Amino acid sequence: MPSQRRRPKDRKAAIALIAAERFCARGYHNVALEDIAKEVGITGPAIYRHFPTKQTLLAAAVEELGAHFAECVEAGAEGDAPADRLDAALRALVRFSFDRRTMARLYQWESRYLDAGRQAALAGPFANAVRALREMLCGARPGLPRRDAATLVTAALSVIASPSTHRASLARGRAERAVLECATAVIATNLPPAPSRRTPPPRSRADRFALLPRRERLLVEAVRLFHERGYHRVSMCEIGEAAGINASSVYSHFASKTDLLAAAYYRATGRLEQAVAEALGDAATPAQALRRLIDIYVRSTFEQADLAGVYLSERENLAPADRRRLQAAQRRHVDTWIGLVAELRPEEEPAAIRYRVHAALNVVTDLARSASPSATEARTTALLRPILEPSGGGVSRTFEAPDRRAR
Repeated sequence: MPSQRRRPKDRKAAIALIAAERFCARGYHNVALEDIAKEVGITGPAIYRHFPTKQTLLAAAVEELGAHFAECVEAGAEGDAPADRLDAALRALVRFSFDRRTMARLYQWESRYLDAGRQAALAGPFANAVRALREMLCGARPGLPRRDAATLVTAALSVIASPSTHRASLARGRAERAVLECATAVIATNLPPAPSRRTPPPRSRADRFALLPRRERLLVEAVRLFHERGYHRVSMCEIGEAAGINASSVYSHFASKTDLLAAAYYRATGRLEQAVAEALGDAATPAQALRRLIDIYVRSTFEQADLAGVYLSERENLAPADRRRLQAAQRRHVDTWIGLVAELRPEEEPAAIRYRVHAALNVVTDLARSASPSATEARTTALLRPILEPSGGGVSRTFEAPDRRAR
């Protein structure tokens, strides 16, 4: 008799891993349990024996990611000096980021689809690991204010997760080194003073909307709701209600929710392209041009933090033609950064520079979305310079990671 096929012992973990990859690539609502079952090689009914709902599968995927994240942080626990422990943890996190490159954005974007109870339960281990990293950094940089350490760790983790936001190709070892160098530069940065308190909003929501045309009000509220709840959980009726517009009037401005999403993307892209052209038009040197580009991008992203989040998390919900045009515009923007950085770092290979640029852009997006009083435009700008500019600019020597090859 032919031998009976044995079920893998790690079948449940394999399902969670594949689900995480698909959720990140296509969005949670665009993936069915049957799609994942087909990818794993089992029947649709079989997957329900492991995960009765898609929500439980998402929770398992987020839990798996968090557990590995915590293991990477614990990799530094045995080191003798604080700087050695931090270096070991960062190296382990960089390796894990590449091991799970297609799913590193899962915790950042897709966990919002979990119910509040699951979110709280899964956030705990991750938060504990982040606190451990912060303690390592404070030990490596004695006297560093704790809120500065929190900002630096957030930025470093954003750098480490950045390979999941692009598809740049580079040999694994060199790619890991590029990302590790950026993360190390970030945690060594001397930040400008943080504001003593958060500035209150200058105007009420009603005041802000008073002078806006109806179309603009719809765009503003759509972006806010898409960012808070996700594209698929928001209806056109809810957008109209938030904007103070009768539901029947919404469709006179936008034919569909997809058109509304695309309009928000095009508006942001157009404004950024115009601002960049004006900022770089009369720059005297590549260094001056890069600093102007950093300033304008940081300011633009902080002013439209919700839109920055929507831009990264909802692109799969665009119509294919809109998605292609917007991706082309994004590539042109990234190429502008790469061209300027290459002028200042001629010894570095172009692919490594591309990793640097994407790391910098991810830092801006994550800090703008964090809404932390410590994550200001000035501090974010200070974090980008050691990533992009030639070595020696704006980096503290209080912390220096050991000079070891990336494994």
